[in-house]
Amino acid sequence: MTDVSRRQFVQLAGAGVLSCMSSTTRAVVGPAPNQRVVIVMFDGFGLEYLNSTELPTLRRWRERGLYKPVKSLMPTVTNANNTSICCGVWPDVHGISGNSYLNQQTGVEDYMETSDLLRSPTLFDRAAKHGVRSALISSKKKSISLLGAGATLKLTPEEPESVWEERLGQAPPIYSREINYWSLSAVQYVLQHQPEIQVIYIHTTDYPMHMWPPEAQESHEHLREVDRLLGLAEKSAPDAAFLLTADHAMNAKTRCWDLARALDARGAPIRTAISVERDRYVKHHRGFGGASWIYLQQPKDEAKVSRAIERLTGVELVMTRERATKEYRLPGDRIGDLCIFGDASTVFGDLDSESEVLPPSYRSHGSSHETGIPLFIFNASHVPEESFFVHNLDLARWLYPSA
Repeated sequence: MTDVSRRQFVQLAGAGVLSCMSSTTRAVVGPAPNQRVVIVMFDGFGLEYLNSTELPTLRRWRERGLYKPVKSLMPTVTNANNTSICCGVWPDVHGISGNSYLNQQTGVEDYMETSDLLRSPTLFDRAAKHGVRSALISSKKKSISLLGAGATLKLTPEEPESVWEERLGQAPPIYSREINYWSLSAVQYVLQHQPEIQVIYIHTTDYPMHMWPPEAQESHEHLREVDRLLGLAEKSAPDAAFLLTADHAMNAKTRCWDLARALDARGAPIRTAISVERDRYVKHHRGFGGASWIYLQQPKDEAKVSRAIERLTGVELVMTRERATKEYRLPGDRIGDLCIFGDASTVFGDLDSESEVLPPSYRSHGSSHETGIPLFIFNASHVPEESFFVHNLDLARWLYPSA
């Protein structure tokens, strides 16, 4: 592993990636010529899951490569973090603040899942400028529509082409652990049969983490099978580099607040409250997450609404838009007037009442209590030194730097 000094790297600015690096440094950054790279975004793979199960492939990667516990970004939801990993920049640069947002042009809550919302190039865009072909394989089709622009091959088992089911068998349903096995088998197929694809980005689903805690037998089985398939992928391309991290961890949650209803009952009505976790995969989390954007009816309501929210059990932090953009580097035009974050046991979402006690099996994320995740780099050349890697967005941002 090349000893590249952390001081040689600069903070990202605008849509560029390491754009201020010297020509000398630029020459040694990135994979060796013709080295294939597999980037694994293991959705929901918090440190608790890593430490719960014996995983021989990841243990070997840890012993022979670079391993480091790092932090995910706030809010700890998939779209904000997956985009940061894929683009190598913070949310205030790429523009994706969560899974849902208030569309200011229409005034309607909408999903953040289309590429027109992106404000920075993806890894696939950067690789293409270096003449490198790439693939995006995702268990969740929303990642294809959000991040797929620039990828040579785009594949999701939610909507597989018939040729891929002929190769790999019928794609499992989205609400299953088996869908991750299918996606990882697709990675192995590309490595074996499509050598022109030099970069593969694989995104799994966190459905198993929502369903089962780390100590559950079902969780052990899922993790061991993913680890086995990663080992097979490595054997299929022994010269390839493997990079792995996660978007967030996962916690059991015990209460949910409908903030709009709760505030209305306390004489502090608002325009709307949006759960940042809300997406189309309702069986995962029912749309409840540990962060919420609050839009005020008028600016003068800020103090009254803030006081009312702070009195709700489980609310850990109330931030103004200005503070959230500064501390968490979020895009100011795509978050609320107020940004609400729950404690380790609290989520926010739409209910038929102002609050609900959640069942013991309920698990979700979105708060600052789901930031602990692992980062692995195995068999890669010209890797920055360990201190370069602080957040999950650092995983691949040193690859194929923009001019």
